[in-house]
This record gives sequence, C-alpha cells and structure tokens, in this order.
Amino acid sequence: MRAVMMRRHGGPEVLEIVDMPPPQPQPGQIIVEVAAAGVNFADIYQRRGTPPYGGELPAVPGMEGAGTVTAVGPGVRDVAEGDRVAWTGMPGSYAEQVPVPADRAVPVPERIDLQLAAAVMLQGMTAHYLSHTTHPVAEGEPVVVHAAAGGVGRMLTQFVKLRGGVVIATTSNDEKAELARQAGADHTARYAEVRDVVRKVTAGAGAVVVYDGVGRTTFDDGLLALRPRGLMVLYGTSSGPVPPLDTGRLAGGSLYLTRPSIAAHIARREDLLWRSGDVFDGIAAGRLSARIGGTYPLTDAPRAHDDLENRRSTGKLLLLPR
Repeated sequence: MRAVMMRRHGGPEVLEIVDMPPPQPQPGQIIVEVAAAGVNFADIYQRRGTPPYGGELPAVPGMEGAGTVTAVGPGVRDVAEGDRVAWTGMPGSYAEQVPVPADRAVPVPERIDLQLAAAVMLQGMTAHYLSHTTHPVAEGEPVVVHAAAGGVGRMLTQFVKLRGGVVIATTSNDEKAELARQAGADHTARYAEVRDVVRKVTAGAGAVVVYDGVGRTTFDDGLLALRPRGLMVLYGTSSGPVPPLDTGRLAGGSLYLTRPSIAAHIARREDLLWRSGDVFDGIAAGRLSARIGGTYPLTDAPRAHDDLENRRSTGKLLLLPR
C-alpha cells in the first residue's frame, strides 16, 4: 500500500510517498481502507517536531480519517467487515490502509458521506467539547470565536448559536468574514479590532469567554476583551505558542485560563460516541454544516500542509488516498 512518510522533521518537503506492506489486524484492531484523511495543524506540529507532537521517526503522519473496514482482529465484537467508520487521535492516517483500535472507531451513519465524516471528526468534536464542556455556552452570552472561518471556528460558531450564544467572530479578510457570517456569526472583526468590537457589542462589559485556537498573535488582546471573571480558552496555537505567562496578569479581572485538548474529552468511549453522534446528527438534520476547503491526492500532502499553514484555505483539507 502507499503511505506518506517523514524521515526527518522540517518543512512540507519532508513528506514523501512510500510503498509499505499492508497492515495486519492485531487483537482489538480493525483495518480500514481510508476514503479520506483529515489534514490538521497537529500534523504540521508533528512534521515540524514541535513538542509534544514530534515523536519518533520515521513516521506516517495524520491522526484522523474515515473509511470502510476490510478486516477485524481477534476479540473485536462490535465492528464487522464492510462497516463505515471514522476516527481521530490515531497515528498513521496518511495511508491507503490504517489499523485502528476498534474501541476508538465510531460508526458513520449511511446518510453521512465518508469524506464529510473525515472532515468533521476532530474539528466537530473539538467544537462540541469547547461549547458543551469547557464552557457550556448559555443563552445570550457574548462569545469571541477566533479564526471563525476555519474548520473548528465554523463548527464552534454553529454550536454556540445552537446554544443561544452571541458570536463575535474574528477573521483576517472580508471573504472569511462572510464565511463566518454564513456560519451564524452575529458580529465580525479583524483580529486587531476585536477589543473595540467586543466593547461596542457588550456596552463595555466584555466577553464571557474567548475561544482562541490561534495563540501567540491573539492571546493578549483576547485577555483584554474579557469581562471580569471571564474565561480564556486557549485550545490551539496556529500562530505559534504563547510565551510564558505571568499569572498576575489574570488578577486584575479575576480571569480564568484553561488549555484543553480533545484527548481528555473523548477518553471514555461513551464521550466519544456522544460527541461524534451529536456532530453527525446535527449534520444529517441540517443544523450543522461543514466546509471542505480542498482535497488532495496522497502525493500532494506537501502542498496540503503548505496551504494550511500559510492560511490559503478556508474549511477542512482532506487527503484522498485512492
């Protein structure tokens, strides 16, 4: 089978296509013929060697995908050959076939296309835990969603609106602002304008929560946009890591800061099924929508990475192995 391999850390050029023996199912595993693999910033961090994502080399990158089960290993009870499944958090997804622990795969309803399923696993469930668990958004709460035209941002905007929140969306240009409005954003702002827009929208009170997946370039203004006892949710660092923080900066407004990740929110299978089920149900019912910003063959994995990290895309990028 073909797979994308990296033998050293670096830029997109370190990603190369190789031929590998097809995987064999081990106890508790299934083998999936991959219909689509998601391209995420975590993959870029892994490629660069950014802790804690670097890992051992050589390695096949990718952590998310969807496809059809072609084989099951000993001890697998609830999954059969021919089942449609999706996953996230499993390494080695940039390949034509992937071994996945059966208890980490979720069923994909027949009414959901496999490419769409791959597009929403990580970003949809991230948006779900941010809006339902990290801070359960309440009716009327003003919320800042940074990078609202991106994959997580669009899904998060939609979940916040379903819960009755007021979304102040940040984007980098007019085209992306329009995408944020189409997702339901009530107000849009350029990143540098967010404090002024929040002040105007909230009559000076500030935002209840700032959801920040950008990091270095947005963090400081995000803290200043919060109301007293507001919550900064730093769930990603696409612009680079936030420098070490003097916690005294939180004292003036008695602010809260959290750095969540998806792993802790889907560690239990019941949580994994709940969150993925809510995402799939919302899409099937028309309450949620996902934007696939581009599809690439495996051989174009370097171009997909380059497009993502240089922000030449809106929505989800996918690799199509076949």
